[in-house]
Amino acid sequence: MSTQPKYATQGATHRRTESAILEGTKTLIAQSGLSNISMIEIADASEVSRATLYNHYRDKNAVISALITAEVEYMIELANKAGTPADALEKLSLYISADSALAAMRVHDQRALTDALAHADHPLYLELARCLYSATKSEAGTGVAMRWLIGQVMQPLNVKQSREQAELLVDRTLF
Repeated sequence: MSTQPKYATQGATHRRTESAILEGTKTLIAQSGLSNISMIEIADASEVSRATLYNHYRDKNAVISALITAEVEYMIELANKAGTPADALEKLSLYISADSALAAMRVHDQRALTDALAHADHPLYLELARCLYSATKSEAGTGVAMRWLIGQVMQPLNVKQSREQAELLVDRTLF
């Protein structure tokens, strides 16, 4: 008999299910774009029943919102683990530039992507800006860095460009 409370294992199962749903959704977006997927396809790609999917998310918008939140939280974690401001910017640049779901959205969902990027008052945007500010200690530098990263959503950089531009941004703007 387990010594762990029943609800502790339920919470872990809940998190694993939500993680599977978000991973399945991201994979689908990478294959077809955001506008071309349905809740039925999300359930199938996530290997959960439709009932389970709807128990976790009321509709596709709720799934996408949770996916965006998870992605921004991961980006903040990447930046926080970086050694220097240039390292943080480079890691974020590489993550954004290599993301297959963003690549598919550039092809299939340009309007949705540009609309999402225009919400500078969104709490997630502000959370990422606070993370960059803690690395840069500069309001002006944070604004420039945010715009630089947003630009990469639409025009990704390669590895060399990411490092060179991150260092240049730090050298010329942040300090």
